[in-house]
Amino acid sequence: MTTESITSKKSREVWGLHPNIFFLGLVSLLTDLSSEMIFTLVPLFLVDVIGAGATIIGFVGGLSESTDAFFKVLSGWFSDKTGRRKRLAVWGYSLSTLAKPFMYLASTWVAVAAIRFGDRVGKGIRGAPRDALVADSVPAGERGKGFGLHRTMDTFGAVLGLAVAALIIYLVQGGELELSLKSYRWLVIIGTVPAILAVLVLIFFVRETGTKPLPASDSRHDLTATSGFDTRFKVFLGIMALFTLGNSSDFFVILRAQNLEASVVQIAVMLVLLNITCASISLPAGVLSDRVGRRRVIAAGWSIYALVYLGFALATSLWQIWLLFAAYGVYYGVIEGVARAFVADLVAPEKRGTAFGLYHGVIGLALLAASVIAGFLWETISPAAPFFFGAGLAFTAMLSLIWLIRE
Repeated sequence: MTTESITSKKSREVWGLHPNIFFLGLVSLLTDLSSEMIFTLVPLFLVDVIGAGATIIGFVGGLSESTDAFFKVLSGWFSDKTGRRKRLAVWGYSLSTLAKPFMYLASTWVAVAAIRFGDRVGKGIRGAPRDALVADSVPAGERGKGFGLHRTMDTFGAVLGLAVAALIIYLVQGGELELSLKSYRWLVIIGTVPAILAVLVLIFFVRETGTKPLPASDSRHDLTATSGFDTRFKVFLGIMALFTLGNSSDFFVILRAQNLEASVVQIAVMLVLLNITCASISLPAGVLSDRVGRRRVIAAGWSIYALVYLGFALATSLWQIWLLFAAYGVYYGVIEGVARAFVADLVAPEKRGTAFGLYHGVIGLALLAASVIAGFLWETISPAAPFFFGAGLAFTAMLSLIWLIRE
């Protein structure tokens, strides 16, 4: 059965879209609920419990974000070759779920890095096939809406996860400035449950779209090559690499809040605010991109990012950090779904898995360098330095997108 025939079955739609969009969104909601509880506060765990420095935190954060790069390329290509997306997604979500409980036992930064490696390998395996499933399940004219709804549900999971985390931390340790080991272990225990539920939803409710596999002559192409893709897609990958080089791990945003004397509970609530803002923006931004074009919306999002990072660099009071976290959520809401929709626009349907793998792979590899650079700048210059650097590269990437790519 073709994608077109599936998406035309109005009787099976949920909220006006193919049911896959809703159930993949639910999977992401549950997974993010779990991940936000267990992994978002890892920088505080490294600093407050283990005693790691900024360079180590930058390395762990960058490794966490870049580990999945190769696996996203490989799994995306394999899903194109076989025409089967769901199986790879199940394997990826399952691996991440198996890794999470081991954080209960972590006592060194090496152990944290190893566990995050396993989690991110799982994310690498699932990411591109899942995004390809979303793209395959909606017609081109509703692609922004489809990705926007998926990202909204994903982000709502983050809101729930961080709200639960804030409650647990408050009940265990009150308003202390530093994260305790007891609090973190409770986060791991409770956070593992929704990850298991996510895998079950994926197995029983998400369906393959019937995408045709690549012809044998095409399925042998080099996994890391961009041959056969539109020039605009290749240029977009290059611009994304430039932007991401200044987009270090959000570990540093969290550390910046603590640097200005925010308590652990306050940081968790700030992250809730960030994700509420993101969830509110994602769907409208996706719909807007369907109407006015992805490029304009992405350029606006990167402009917001540049201003937010400039704000983090210049902030001197805690109230300013609250406003910046909210504005940072606007950036995420504008960009995440729309950028994925733009990738789907630029490539042929039978190569979407590989394209999403390359897209996520480029971001992942650049993030490792970005986070190491940020850690170095933090320790050798000042906590503001990584944010000045990121703002400058974001502004440069925004101009490059406007000048070099046409829709």
